[in-house]
Amino acid sequence: MGEVFKIEAYGLAVKDESGVLSPFRFSRRETGEKDVRFKVLFCGICHTDLSMAKNEWGFTTYPLVPGHEIVGLVTEVGAKVTKFNAGDKVGVGYMVSSCRSCETCIDDQENYCPKMILTSGAKYYDDTITYGGYSDHMVCEEDYIIRIPDNLPLDATAPLLCAGTTVYSPMKYHGLDKPGMHIGVVGLGGLGHVAVKLAKAMGTKVTVISTSDRKREEAISRLGADMFVVSRDPKQMKDAMGTMDGIIDTVSAAHPLLPLLDLLKYKGKLVMVGAPDKPLELPVLPLIFGKKMVVGSMVGGIKETQEMIDLAGKHNITADIELISADYVNTAMERLEKADVRYRFVIDVANTLKPTP
Repeated sequence: MGEVFKIEAYGLAVKDESGVLSPFRFSRRETGEKDVRFKVLFCGICHTDLSMAKNEWGFTTYPLVPGHEIVGLVTEVGAKVTKFNAGDKVGVGYMVSSCRSCETCIDDQENYCPKMILTSGAKYYDDTITYGGYSDHMVCEEDYIIRIPDNLPLDATAPLLCAGTTVYSPMKYHGLDKPGMHIGVVGLGGLGHVAVKLAKAMGTKVTVISTSDRKREEAISRLGADMFVVSRDPKQMKDAMGTMDGIIDTVSAAHPLLPLLDLLKYKGKLVMVGAPDKPLELPVLPLIFGKKMVVGSMVGGIKETQEMIDLAGKHNITADIELISADYVNTAMERLEKADVRYRFVIDVANTLKPTP
């Protein structure tokens, strides 16, 4: 593309596999004719940020400025931008570009494009590395910007740009969004609690499936789930057998799939959105005899993400967050590694991230 990077920026970056974040100065490109530049107000912390920071997947490029749950206010638009104006509330999620011409892009599934460019830690068209939202401002092609409804608070909306679209996309794509359907949600964490809220907004019956009874009151009384099943209780699991049209499995730890498959109706779908680091055992007979499916799904495309945000605006859905200052980020990462958060950390970027001398 040939852009010249001239606009000074500052943020927090990881310099090595220690995963420790520290102040970092860098540059972003000038606003191109189809670009939107915005001041970052808040940025959510996703578990992917932690994995990338510590190079757990083996492809991290340092220095890494994490963050792909980014929201803020537009400060400048390019000459050919038609969708946004200065002052608009906007966000950027998991990607900042794609090829626009492959089958997945044409199908509005840019997130599966082989040339999709991640918001942080990826190579951009001019061979520079993309820097994410743990920073003072962003610049992004307008087609990858999400418009945030005016009624939604930006801090608690930020995590929806990842967690929200990750659970919305498979429900929509696999037809699990029809009123009256029965949807199971495995795990009540950053993804799971948003899945409950969105599934209820779609008019479905929602059952939370968890290993203990500890979150029952939270799931039903506060998040609005209809039922709660303890997966380690044989009677509860037996009573729920064959009752669910689909299950959204958000768990990233190793866990048995057979008990979940037993909960599905004929033609039911088990959708994996968590990413366990070890292979799971997949029993085939329940699939054959029940015409059941096990499928995977990641974040949604831009169209799906905008649909999800609009649905959230209509029903006043936000993530449950713990708002933190920029100087607390390393502690937050340590807590995130221990699953010590309810349910998503969000950095108050605009008020607490300061440039270094």
